[in-house]
Parts: sequence; structure tokens; C-alpha cells
Amino acid sequence: MASVPFTISDLQTSGSGFRSSPTLLCTPLMGTTVDLMLIEMGKAKEIGADLLEIRLDCLRAFNPRQDLDILIKQSPLPTLVTYRPVWEGGQYEGDENKRQDALRLAMQLGANYVDVELEVAHDFNNSIQGKKPDSFKVIVSSHNFHNTPSAEAIGNLVARIQATGADIAKIATTALDITDCARIFQITVHSEIPTIGIVMGERGLISRILSPKFGGYLTYGALEAGAISAPGQPTAKDLLELYNFRLIRPDTKVYGIIGKPVGHSKSPLLFNAAFKSVGLNAVYLHFLVDDVEKFFKTYSAVDFASGCSCTIPHKEAALKCMDEIDPIAKKIGAINNIVRRPDGTLTAFNTDYIGAITAIEDGVRELNGATPSAVSPLAGKLFVVLGAGGAGKSLAYGAAQKGARVVVANRTFERAKELAEKVGGKALTLEEVQDFHPEEGMILANTTSVGMKPKIDETPLAQHALKHYSVVFDAIYTPKDTRLLKEARETGAVIVYGTEMLIRQGFEQYKNFTGLPAPEELFRQLMEKHA
Repeated sequence: MASVPFTISDLQTSGSGFRSSPTLLCTPLMGTTVDLMLIEMGKAKEIGADLLEIRLDCLRAFNPRQDLDILIKQSPLPTLVTYRPVWEGGQYEGDENKRQDALRLAMQLGANYVDVELEVAHDFNNSIQGKKPDSFKVIVSSHNFHNTPSAEAIGNLVARIQATGADIAKIATTALDITDCARIFQITVHSEIPTIGIVMGERGLISRILSPKFGGYLTYGALEAGAISAPGQPTAKDLLELYNFRLIRPDTKVYGIIGKPVGHSKSPLLFNAAFKSVGLNAVYLHFLVDDVEKFFKTYSAVDFASGCSCTIPHKEAALKCMDEIDPIAKKIGAINNIVRRPDGTLTAFNTDYIGAITAIEDGVRELNGATPSAVSPLAGKLFVVLGAGGAGKSLAYGAAQKGARVVVANRTFERAKELAEKVGGKALTLEEVQDFHPEEGMILANTTSVGMKPKIDETPLAQHALKHYSVVFDAIYTPKDTRLLKEARETGAVIVYGTEMLIRQGFEQYKNFTGLPAPEELFRQLMEKHA
């Protein structure tokens, strides 16, 4: 079934009013002994969990009455007891009656919730009828480790769960594509009983973080990265500190970075800290996207994908989905920043070139002691770009726009020539550029990968050639201080780091997303600390 487009109406509070209570953060305890679980309880409370899931199937030796009494009575937080059998993805392989006896015992000993699988829920709920304490709730769960069914099939599943007498429904599916999450969001918003909706796997991560936006009853956050109880589960610490989980509400705007791979990106760290610092009701996520067009078609609500950063391999493919493209971005042929306007249309920018060019302009000003003026300090300067790929294009167009005379040098001369012609400049090979110095005080911008980790002892330009340049920029930021920059510094040039381009393109994206100036000091501190 095709993904149902996600429109504004889907985001409205469901009439049933389950949204009044905030989404709980539940931390699974997976210790193999009771003592280990008690230690985990303390840690989970310290991190800020609301609820503890006691996974009985993780205990190596289990004495029901004794162990449950200790775990439930000594828990510093409300408890959810789960005894997951192998046939539903757990570890318990024993007798079914004994398993359900343990869950009934948990109820008697004061557990707040038990989780029972749909397959046996009818019988289980019948067995406790009339014996349930007032504050006790049964979660009836269904796990699909293969895919995410159609919206209709999920709706039928919730109805089946409801028919067992469940207090809370739990649906866990598996994401084959990030758009699968939309069908689970629809269910949690519209369900008639409180619902936990989780899409497992890395492509489903957003379903876990955005539970509070779509009225999910709870979400799971692991105690530590190595102790997850299901694929794609984030840590409780990341939910609270990286994604500001407690601040997410039904009207929170969602931003993110589109890429594949994308989990390594530090952007959520920067943007979420920035949003929080100025009190913006917004969250920024990792979007692991396989098909950009499908992504934008599915998530078409104005407050979902309100703005996106765009990274490899989607910088070119995303162009097709845009309603409007900034003229320079169009010329470069790649975008890295997308904004959804209030009317739902998508506008794209390329902030890479702005980040690099403003940094280089400041480098020239530092040299000349010039104050910022209407005319760029690059105007009339000879500007040599090494490399004709995406970053090379960005710098060549950016410099030309500022009035510089551009020279493009590339390993294959044809690519250099193609780009140079577009910006009205000159083309050279990388060999020719070694002896190219028609004048002194030129500007150099390296966008090749020569000198990048692990080959940090390489450089794209011999040191003797550097004496003709007054400002040298290297787009590489791993390492920050490349051999090229070290040698340029020795020849007396002003050097501009690749990290500057990274930070400044972030400032520009933030401004496009929010209409506000970026908290520059905060961005710099975070980059210094984490990058």
C-alpha cells in the first residue's frame, strides 16, 4: 500500500483526549540477576526515566515470588513487568502457564503495568477479571519484526487488541523506509485507547523520539547504548539531553538532516541546543532517507519537515522535489538546506558556499585590516579553487558572485574547464597550478580530499608555491590543521579552517529555518567540544 500523505489534519489532537498526559519515558532493565537490576533501577532514576520495564526473561535464574517482591517493592519508580517469550522476540522458552502466573503475581505484588502478547491476551485478561487493582493496567502488545503493514491492517490490529480488554495497546513494527513511521503516527493520534506506537530499526528512530508529538503513551529509552531491548532504540540520556524529549508537544515543529548514512551527523546536537537556548518549540532529528521524493510526499504537513539539512547522497536528487531554488544553488546544482514555507511549498538553498566565502572574506579583511563594506574584499582578487566537485562548484560560483577572478584547477582538465567556463574563469590541471603565479597575494581554496584523514601527510600544493598566496582555505576539517594549512602558515599566509565553513553554513541554515540570527557563540562551543 502506498504511504498515506501526512497532512495537518492528522496532527490534530484526537477526540479521545489521551493527549492530556505527557508521554512517559520507560527504561528497560536487562540485568541477568536481581542485584544487577536493582543497580540499573538507580541509574535509570538518576538519568530521569519515568517508568522501569522489568524484563523477567533476561534473568538467568528466576524465583517468582521472592524476586518479584524485591524488584517491585524496591523500585524507586513505577514498574512495568514483561516476561517476553521467544515466539514474540524475547528470551523465555519455558511453560506458558508458569509465565502467565508470574505476570499475575506481579499484579498482586503491586506492579503498575504488565505487558501481555496479543496471542494470549484474551485468556490472560479473563483470568484477572474482577481482581485488577484500580491503578493497575494491562498493555497488550503486538510485535512485527518483518515490516510495517498498511494503515488499514494496523487499524484492524488495534481493534483486535482493544477487543481483548486491553487498557493500553502496543504496536511495534519494523521500518523498511522512514515513511513507514507515518502510519504508526496516524494510529497513535486516532486510536480510541492509549497506544504505544514504535517502529523498530534505524529508519524508525523518529517514531520513538516523536511519541509526545503524536500522543504515544510511552516510549522506550535504553540505559546505555549496548543494552537496547529492541532494534533502533535510543538511550534515555539521548532522548532527554540530545532531543529535549520533555519539550516535545503536539505543536512542536520538526526539523532534521536527510542523508544516508546519517547517524554520524552532529547537526542534531547543534540545532537542538540552539532551539532550547532561545525557547523555540522545535526538535531536530536524523532522517535516514532512501527516497527523498517519497519522504517529502509522505511528510507534507507544514510542521513536519519544516526545514531540512541535506547531505550525501541526496544533495542533487532533492533538487527535483523543490518548488523554488535559490539562483546560486541552482547554478551549483546541489542544495544542502530546505525550508518549508507556510503554504507548504519547498524552497532550497546552498549554504555551503556562503559558509566558505564569508570565512574567506574575513580572512582577507584580517590581512588588510578592512572593515566590512558593501563591496566584497574578494572583488578583483585572483581566486584559485582546487577541485571541481560539489564543494569546488560552491566556491567557484560564490567567489565569482563576489567579483573575484576565478581559476579552477582539477585532476581531470575537462572538469576544470567545464566549471571555469560557467563562472567566466580559467582552467588548469593540478600539475599546472604548482607553477602558476601571475601575481602575488592570490587566494587559494582547496576542496580536494588531499590531506584528509588518514593520509594527513599529503598536500595538494607544494610549499614553495604557497608564498604567492596571501589567504589559504582548506575545506577539509579532519584533521582541522591540515599539512596545507600548516605550511601556508609558515609562509606567512592567513589561514582559514574547514571547520569555519562547517560552522558558518550552520549559522546560515539556522537563519533560514527560524528567521533569527544563529546563537554563534553556542554553535562554536559545541563544535569545539564535540567535533
